[in-house]
Amino acid sequence: MVHKGLKKYIRDKEFYKLVIAVALPLMLQQLATSSVNLLDNLMIGQLGDAALGAVAAVNRFYMIAIFATNGVLAASSIYIAQFFGAKDEEHMKQSFRFALIVAYLFAIVAFFLAILFPEQIIRFFTADINVIALGVDYIRIAAWTFMFMALSLAVSSSMRSIGESHIPLRISVTAVVINGILNYIFIFGHFGVPAMGVKGAAYATVIARFVEAALFLYTVIKRHFPFATRVKDLFKISKRLVKTIIAKATPLGINELLWSGGMATLFKFYATRGSEVLSGYSIANTIGDLFFVLFGGMAVASTILISQPLGGNNLDEARDNAYGLLGFSFILAVVFGVLMFVSSFIIPNLYNISDEARYIATTALRIMSVMFWVYMINTECYFILRAGGDMKSTMVMDSLYMWLINLPIVGLFAYYTSLPIIALYLIGQSTDLLKMAFSFYLVKKEKWVVNLTNVVHDEII
Repeated sequence: MVHKGLKKYIRDKEFYKLVIAVALPLMLQQLATSSVNLLDNLMIGQLGDAALGAVAAVNRFYMIAIFATNGVLAASSIYIAQFFGAKDEEHMKQSFRFALIVAYLFAIVAFFLAILFPEQIIRFFTADINVIALGVDYIRIAAWTFMFMALSLAVSSSMRSIGESHIPLRISVTAVVINGILNYIFIFGHFGVPAMGVKGAAYATVIARFVEAALFLYTVIKRHFPFATRVKDLFKISKRLVKTIIAKATPLGINELLWSGGMATLFKFYATRGSEVLSGYSIANTIGDLFFVLFGGMAVASTILISQPLGGNNLDEARDNAYGLLGFSFILAVVFGVLMFVSSFIIPNLYNISDEARYIATTALRIMSVMFWVYMINTECYFILRAGGDMKSTMVMDSLYMWLINLPIVGLFAYYTSLPIIALYLIGQSTDLLKMAFSFYLVKKEKWVVNLTNVVHDEII
């Protein structure tokens, strides 16, 4: 018999089928991406710890830029989803125009930072001369991916916000397969192409991202999506709508920027325990990404099953769906955590790395697997708050918590003790337990149960 307090977290089979139907395409897309990234990681790993550490350091910088962009796009997607629920096509178009413009603003800034200050970016993470040299070679080429990813991110997030997940899945799978094949050719030198090492990995990434952007552009032109817009109308956006979206996007964008910057800083703290940490920690995260695809799937499910009912003024439905998603995400997280633990006995042994780096990768992966359900609850709470436009709460529970609690604690132990890396990593991960209690409290307050389209229409009228 189910406890009375737990009933609202349990839904019928039809609800679970709907969640899986909505979430699975993006999960498969991200799984394909993560699988190819793992393959890339294995190939780069054949070049040694320094090459793997260099690419890992550059990817931390990329993560900051991409997460900041996705933060703003998430706000735009929420409005697109709610306007879709309200059948307001004109404001959907305007929201998409806003997303596209902002995505390119972020891309241009990230591009010039990577081109002008490559050595300074790599030095933030490590003082190893070999890692820095390889990282500079990689980032100067890979920087061009930002110009293509801006379009892909804006279009794919808009597609998913209206429930179209299959097209982004097919396009992204195509891109990651191309990336994997080109990596094999360019890194090691096959079919008459000279071996280029980490530079080859960078060229492969740029070409794959170009193909991805071209396919998204072609699809938007050929298909009649309700948010699609003509180029000449790109800057035709209601000033009040811009202000309204910015009011929501600013804390979300700042949150993602601070969170990803915090993750990069955390990476720097862990790297104080030796250069092997760069490669070992990178491997653990790359393998972990195979299982963190669950987060992306639940993000889409939350946008569609919460934001769209809110936009249609079905507040009770949105509320019920939110608590149902929380319960289901916990069950799925337990399953994924077990699979992640099992993988720790197999995948790290495929790498050609030092024993110390392999030990770090294996142990960190096992810690992540045990904590997986905690990560999932925190993340689902974040998605719920975001779906209803409660951006202030998302910022408090996510980035502010990281900078005020997580980073000071880890930084203190990193620089003022001689604790080994695994002990340091355990301390950092344990702070998520307190975060979970706080996140759950914010969801229970239900400030996120709001129809944003009513607010926008009231302001415009």
